[in-house]
Amino acid sequence: MLTSRFTTALTAALAVAAATALAIAGSPATAAGVTATGATGTSVRAAVAAPASTDCSPNGSTSIEGNAYIVQDNEWNSTAQQCITYSSGTAWSVSTANFSPPPGGAPNTYPSIYQGCHWGSCTTGSGMPIQVSNLASATTSWSTTQPASGAYDVAYDIWFNSTPTTGGQPDGTELMIWLNSRGGVSPFGSQTGTATVDGDNWNVWTGQQTSWKIISYVLDPGGTAFTDLDLKALINDAVSRGSIDPANYLIDVEAGFEIWQGGQGLATNSFSVTATAGGGTTGNAGPITGYAGLCLDDRGASTADYNPVQVYTCNGTAAQQWTVTGNTLQTLGKCLDVDAGATANGTAVDLYDCNGTGAQVWQPQADGALLNPQSGACLDDPDSSTTAGTQVQIWACSGAANQQWKLP
Repeated sequence: MLTSRFTTALTAALAVAAATALAIAGSPATAAGVTATGATGTSVRAAVAAPASTDCSPNGSTSIEGNAYIVQDNEWNSTAQQCITYSSGTAWSVSTANFSPPPGGAPNTYPSIYQGCHWGSCTTGSGMPIQVSNLASATTSWSTTQPASGAYDVAYDIWFNSTPTTGGQPDGTELMIWLNSRGGVSPFGSQTGTATVDGDNWNVWTGQQTSWKIISYVLDPGGTAFTDLDLKALINDAVSRGSIDPANYLIDVEAGFEIWQGGQGLATNSFSVTATAGGGTTGNAGPITGYAGLCLDDRGASTADYNPVQVYTCNGTAAQQWTVTGNTLQTLGKCLDVDAGATANGTAVDLYDCNGTGAQVWQPQADGALLNPQSGACLDDPDSSTTAGTQVQIWACSGAANQQWKLP
């Protein structure tokens, strides 16, 4: 539930020629045929916090809070100057912008902050991707500043894909959540219903792009902030309407401003999102069995960092007693860890101090696989080995028997 309500909706005061056109939903590539322009990069186990800075490059991005979030300029439909200033924490603003209405109805830009993987550029430790059917909870808080002029929306852009990762346009669903708007802009598609979700009233719009669905929830009346908005409740409503496939994966949560006209002064004061997967229990200890009945084993029962984790004949020793704690797998006080937080096929899996990074997140899948969302790969017994002492690795999820594991 929202524990703190937003302020009264800003009154519409600006008439613009393009405001009568439908808004094409959010992120780079939300207009049909537009190529993604987001930041590129790879996840790392740790990152240095970004200092206060201003970026005026259309495709610029800033990793913040130890790469827990990325702020992206994301100016994908204009050549006018836009500058994004990051101040501290999760606060950032549109410090320079004076956009004119673009032709064709789509917005000029979507500067935004996100967590998860956006067009292959991933934050660290988000827990995403998470299969919708395995989503246990998802909540978010967002505080904004909205100028009294311009044509824009204040909206989440949340993406779902048929596979855990994609380097381009997601092929599942784009879920937009409009906190507010100004200047007469409206979501892509048409209004097809209303809903009361998490204690709030929403107008529901749906549409079909070339290769993905769009569903938008427009808050009625609008406001400037959310506290503990229940994203899972909105996702569940979208599933019930047939707009989200529960077999698809939640891959990222973005929050920002689609701007048609003006835009300077729009700002995020604070932002957070937390998504967790279900399927795991807490406190159950016992063996994890895999291919050919072999057990996951801490080699030599060592507690040294980087000690190999292997498949071995089941023997009931402490080295084979694993505890499922949230989305981590622990033995002897250490966590199952993808070496150095790498993402390449064949990366070794070992034991390491539990540190909350994405390298230690394992999500049980319906086919018995253990997915590491940061890499998009699964825990793998190399070449279906039946040799005791073979170190396990990550590899592209295939559904094969050597990637199926039975938890305690």
